Amino acid sequence: MSLSIVHHPAFDAQFDRKHRFPMSKFSKIAEILVADGLVGPNGFHLPVPAHPEWLRLAHAPDYVDAVLEQRVAPAVEKAIGFPVDERVSMRSRCATGGTVLAARLALAEGIACNTAGGSHHAAREGGAGFSVFNDVAVAAHVMLAEGAARRVLVFDCDVHQGDGTARIFAGDARVFTLSIHAARNYPEIKPPSDLDIPLPDGVGDAAYLAVLPFALETSFADARPDLVFYNAGVDPHEADRLGRLKLTDEGLAERDRRVIGFFRERDIPVACVIGGGYSRDVDALSRRHTIIHRVAAEFG
Repeated sequence: MSLSIVHHPAFDAQFDRKHRFPMSKFSKIAEILVADGLVGPNGFHLPVPAHPEWLRLAHAPDYVDAVLEQRVAPAVEKAIGFPVDERVSMRSRCATGGTVLAARLALAEGIACNTAGGSHHAAREGGAGFSVFNDVAVAAHVMLAEGAARRVLVFDCDVHQGDGTARIFAGDARVFTLSIHAARNYPEIKPPSDLDIPLPDGVGDAAYLAVLPFALETSFADARPDLVFYNAGVDPHEADRLGRLKLTDEGLAERDRRVIGFFRERDIPVACVIGGGYSRDVDALSRRHTIIHRVAAEFG
C-alpha cells in the first residue's frame, strides 16, 4: 500500500517572494513529491475546505466568521503576520480540511500525510505566528465529535512551542498535548502543554534524539491514544533562520522515523503535518519538508 498524501493547490496563497513566510514552499513540496515518485498513480488526495462548523469546534464563532468574511481585526492580522484576504482565508480552510482528511486516511490506513498543516499558534480566540486556524486542533475535535477517535495525542516537534494547541485543549482529558521545542524561541509566553520538553540553544542530532524515548513513552502511557497527530516541523534544522537548534537532514529523518515507528509498532494511526520551516532558499526548504513524506512512506 502506498502512502496517502493530501494536497490542494490553494495551500499556496501566492505571497510575494520577499515575504518572511515562504508561502511558495507548498507548491514546491508537491512538485518534488510528484517528481520523485512519492505520489501514487491516483495522485494526491484533495481535501474539501474546512466546514465552518468544524472550525467552530476549536475556534470562537466570531473569529471563524471574521476569517471567512475577510474582516479580521488589524491587531489580530498583525499577530498572525499577514493580512487575511480571500486567498489566505481559503488557504487556511483548505489546509485545515487537509489535516481532517489526513486524520481520516490515517484511521483507515495506519498513516497519512498532509503537505501543509501544523499551524499550532492559533488559539480559540484568534490566530498568531503565521497561524490562522489551528488545523490539528480542529481535526482532533472533528474526530472526537464524530466518534472516530476517543483519545488523541498531539506530538509536536516544531521548534516553537505549540501554545495555541495547549490553550485549546487545556483541561480536556481526551487530548494529550506534547511539545518539544527551543526554550528561548517564540512564543514569549508558553502556556503549559500536558508535557513540554524545552531544549537549550544549539541542540544537535544526538541530544535531540536522546529525549525522544522519554517523550514517546511518557506521552503514550498518559495519553493512551487511538490517534496521533505528528507535527514534523523542520525548523529545528541547523539552516533554519527562525530556529535555534542544530539538527541535520539526517537527524530530522531519524526523528521522524523513531516517532512514527514507535506508534506504528503499537498499531496507532498517525496523521502527519509539516509544521514550520523558514529559509530564503525555498527549493532547499521544500525538499527538507518532504523528509516526513519519505519516512512515512517506509511505513505506508
